[in-house]
Amino acid sequence: MIRTIVIDDEKRVAEAIAKIIENYCSGFSVIGIAHNVKTGVELINKHKPDMVTLDINLPDGSGFDLLRKVEDIDFKLIFITAYEEHALKAIKFSAIDYILKPIDEIELSEAFRKVKEIHKKENNKVILDAFLSGLVDRPKEQKKIVLKTAGDIHLIRVNEIIRCESEGSYTSFYLNDGKKLLVSKNLKEYEDLLSDYGFFRAHHSHLININYIERFHKADGGIIYMSDQSEIPVSVRKKDSLLKLFREL
Repeated sequence: MIRTIVIDDEKRVAEAIAKIIENYCSGFSVIGIAHNVKTGVELINKHKPDMVTLDINLPDGSGFDLLRKVEDIDFKLIFITAYEEHALKAIKFSAIDYILKPIDEIELSEAFRKVKEIHKKENNKVILDAFLSGLVDRPKEQKKIVLKTAGDIHLIRVNEIIRCESEGSYTSFYLNDGKKLLVSKNLKEYEDLLSDYGFFRAHHSHLININYIERFHKADGGIIYMSDQSEIPVSVRKKDSLLKLFREL
């Protein structure tokens, strides 16, 4: 059984989460419930769970404070929150699962199913260290993103990414050292994350780092020539936005 601790400041919400886990998430058992940072840290340090669901807003601090106080982070984590955009973006950059309140039992049970599939296959510490680091405001050139491929977890600087290309429900990342990483999330998710870091959606299948553009051929929609020798088509509706971007550089 995957031993789980539920941490939420609202008693009824915590009990509802525990009930969903017990009734709909086979292979999981709830071994404790906490409603604040202090009790949550004590439960985790005492019982060494395999899995924690964690609210961000707690009466004596935040879920982030709790993670910093835990002796040894060796558990899977799902955030359950109604929190603001900055924290949510940090969660997404670190590829940690999250559920937004109000809680949907189907969505929660699906998140637990995914956890069960990858149980003990991932380095939790790498992911959570990346997450906690991402909460601190750093220069854009130091920003990192967690990319999960079939066999590994990669911690990549955003400015090392030349471009991203859609492959159905997957996304291929092309890096400046020649590596290609295939990640099982769609391109739209990465467009939302990376748009503040110099990335432009030139085409429905292509997201590019403008710092690696070598030249732009303007005929028709246009073609962007990248530093990795790739040729990226520009959709007609994106051409004006791209030209405007060039004028602002």
